[in-house]
Amino acid sequence: MKKFDNYSSALETLRRSKDQDLENEFVQGGIIAKFSLQFELGWKLLKELMKYEGDRVAATGSPREIIKAAYAYYDWMDEEIWLHMLRDRNDTAHIYDAELAERLVATIIDQYIPEFERMNNNIAERYADIL
Repeated sequence: MKKFDNYSSALETLRRSKDQDLENEFVQGGIIAKFSLQFELGWKLLKELMKYEGDRVAATGSPREIIKAAYAYYDWMDEEIWLHMLRDRNDTAHIYDAELAERLVATIIDQYIPEFERMNNNIAERYADIL
């Protein structure tokens, strides 16, 4: 499945965030941009999988609706983290404060990347036959 391949490939890049110069504002901006892309790929992958499962929300759902519906399907999902990711993704275009950017980068590394990895591993296991 192409959406899963794209998600996994982008995650490989994002995983390297912790090994970068996290004090550098250009690196911070890159990590935030990669996070935004990863989130987009993630909710769209969930949408595709929910279509496969026959869920009606997948036909027209917003990212918030998809996340809430997916939480019912996937017990490994942390709905609270995904909703925080949605908020942070929406706010990234408005981050002009260096301190906010640093905090978001720390959250991406400490909370969001592990959640993306959990999703990657669980989807790979659950849908091995169609991937």
